[in-house]
Amino acid sequence: MKIETKTEHFTTPLYLESGRIIEPYQIRYETYGEMNEDASNVVLICHALSGSQHAAGLYEGDRKPGWWDGLIGDGKAIDTTKHFVISTNVIGSCFGSTGPMSNNYPSDKPYRLKFPVVTIKDMIKAQKQLLSNLGIYHLKAIVGGSMGGMQALQFAVDYPNFADKIITMAATYATQPWAIAFNKVAMEAIRRDPEFKNGQYARDAFKEKGIDGLAIGRIAGHISYLSPHSMQEKFGLNYVNHDGLFELFGRYEVERYMEYNTDNFSKLFDPLSYLYIVKAINTFNLGRGYDSLYEAILRIKAEVTLISFKSDYLFFPQEMEHIHNMMQRNGQDSIYHPIDSDYGHDAFLVELDKFEAIVKETLEKE
Repeated sequence: MKIETKTEHFTTPLYLESGRIIEPYQIRYETYGEMNEDASNVVLICHALSGSQHAAGLYEGDRKPGWWDGLIGDGKAIDTTKHFVISTNVIGSCFGSTGPMSNNYPSDKPYRLKFPVVTIKDMIKAQKQLLSNLGIYHLKAIVGGSMGGMQALQFAVDYPNFADKIITMAATYATQPWAIAFNKVAMEAIRRDPEFKNGQYARDAFKEKGIDGLAIGRIAGHISYLSPHSMQEKFGLNYVNHDGLFELFGRYEVERYMEYNTDNFSKLFDPLSYLYIVKAINTFNLGRGYDSLYEAILRIKAEVTLISFKSDYLFFPQEMEHIHNMMQRNGQDSIYHPIDSDYGHDAFLVELDKFEAIVKETLEKE
């Protein structure tokens, strides 16, 4: 599989949903495979909260491949011998696209809290501009899970003729109070950490030791991404061998897992970017900007494949089913696949074997 990472720079302003602008800006993206002559084989991949443009493949020195490597590649469900795949890093992130720690032009100082709030609408608007710059004006498909699924749906509504197929999984039509409440834990943990310094920390300040607020907030995130069954299967009531049961800070294996994963995450992800992306998730609502959700859904012209997971306690299956039911009543092209999974929200990243055939069939069907 041919893999390339590039950065596209824009000098024209990006007009945001809030009325503010970002100028100039850049988008980091990765491509896999080869584009055919008429650019009819292009598939766009949209990432979730903690993801990046690195969706597949291995670079020299990498310990693990891209976050959807099991799905994207030669001969895989998103087959790079047939499709030209583009994966972009969203505006606001910290993996190469313009975000809160980018320089606030024309100064050489970062935006920090002066960075404007961005929405899912803004993210896809920037991606569409990137594709235009690359000479791509129509897509075969847009695929994403969680926040990536939100982007795929937003593309379907805002740009109805832009893609033939939309494949969205573990997403929703609007972020609900339950998910917003989980996100609030992370936001407050970061804001109240003295090391956060109200966003005035130095660039790369946390690469060695991480930041406790983000690590704590990420624990809340992990709980919402898993399910009681998956935690029981993975950890049971096993206790860390060298920790005493009657030591106050002795740990069960599930506690050690949370500590290890969240501590590492806080060294890799910028806390300001985390706050801005969580805000984008919280404010997601397909109906905003239209008379109603019904009017927004009615705009969709693409074939939409919706995949939900039975034990997803962040974006519940009935939220995806609601979109399907609306489209069915309208006579629109919608297919709904409720997946029997005990893994929770993260099933879209982990249990690929349960839906890869759906993705492959959808992409290869004429």
